[in-house]
Amino acid sequence: MVRDIIGKYGTALAGLALIAFFLIFAPNFATPINLINVLKDTSFLAILALGFALAFTVAELDLSVAEIASLAAVICGWMVQHQYPPLLAFASAIAVGGALGAVNGFGVTRLRIPSLIMTLGVAAIAKGCAFMITQGIAFVGRWPSGFTGLARGYTLGIPNLVLWMAGATLFAYGLIKWTRTGAHMVATGEADEAARLAGIATARMKRIGLLLAGLMAGLMAVLLAANLSSAAPNMAGDYLLYAIAAVLLGMTMFEPGKPNVVGTVFAALVLKVLGNGLVLLGAPYYVQDIVLGAIIIGSVAFSASVMKKAAFKV
Repeated sequence: MVRDIIGKYGTALAGLALIAFFLIFAPNFATPINLINVLKDTSFLAILALGFALAFTVAELDLSVAEIASLAAVICGWMVQHQYPPLLAFASAIAVGGALGAVNGFGVTRLRIPSLIMTLGVAAIAKGCAFMITQGIAFVGRWPSGFTGLARGYTLGIPNLVLWMAGATLFAYGLIKWTRTGAHMVATGEADEAARLAGIATARMKRIGLLLAGLMAGLMAVLLAANLSSAAPNMAGDYLLYAIAAVLLGMTMFEPGKPNVVGTVFAALVLKVLGNGLVLLGAPYYVQDIVLGAIIIGSVAFSASVMKKAAFKV
C-alpha cells in the first residue's frame, strides 16, 4: 500500500516539498507578483508540453514542437506588424502549427519515417523558414492591445495566460479520458499492433497525436508573441528540453510510466518553480541546466522502454 502510494504520488509530493522549500527560504518567492509570474511562465511550457505529451501518447516523439512554435510566432508577428486583424494572425499561427503537425503525421504513417527523424527534419525546415521570413531580425513594435491582451490581460481577475493553460489542460484531459478517440490513442501508444488487430485505426491515431502537438505549438506561439510584443526566429527554442522534461517527469507520477496530462502540467509548474527559486537564491544560471539534465536522465531511466519505442519505432 505504502509502496503504491509512493510510486504513484512520490514525485508529486517531492514537487510540493520543493515548492514549500522555496516559499520558506527563497527571498521574495512568496510575493503575489512573483507567484503570478511563475504561473504565467508555466503556461507557455505547459501548453507546449501538452502537445508533446499527446504525440507521446501515441508512441511518437515530436522534436519539432519548439521550432514549429517559433515559425508560427514569426508568421503571427509578421501579420500583426503589418496591421492584419489580430484574429487572422491568431488563426494563421494555429494553421501553421496544425499544417506542420499534419506533415509530421504524414511522414510517420505514410512514408514510415521514424518520428525522431521526421520531426527533426521538420524542425530544421521550420527554423530555416523562420529565419528566411525575418532575415534574423525580430519583429518588435507597439502591437494592438486586442492582440497583446490575449496574454497580458485578465478575465475576472485571473490572468488570461492561466486561463489558456487551464483550457488546454481540460481539453487534453477530456480528450484522453472521456472520448473514444482518446482511448484509441492510448491503446495505440501502448500496443499498436494489438490495437490495429482490434480494429483501431492506429495510423489515424498517430496522425491525430502529431497534429495536436502542432496545434498546441501554434497556440503557445501566439501567447508567447502576444506576451512579449515581439516575434523572433528562435524564440521558442529553449522550451524544447523543458517540454520534454515536463512530460518525462510527469510520467513518474499519477500514472507512472505513461504520458499523462495532470502529471505533465504539474511537472511544468515544478520546473518553473525550480528555475525561479534558484534565481532568487542566487544560484548561477548554469545550475538550472545541470538540474534539468539530471531530471531528464532520471525520468528516462524510469520509463526508458516507452522513450525508446517512441523514438525509434518504424
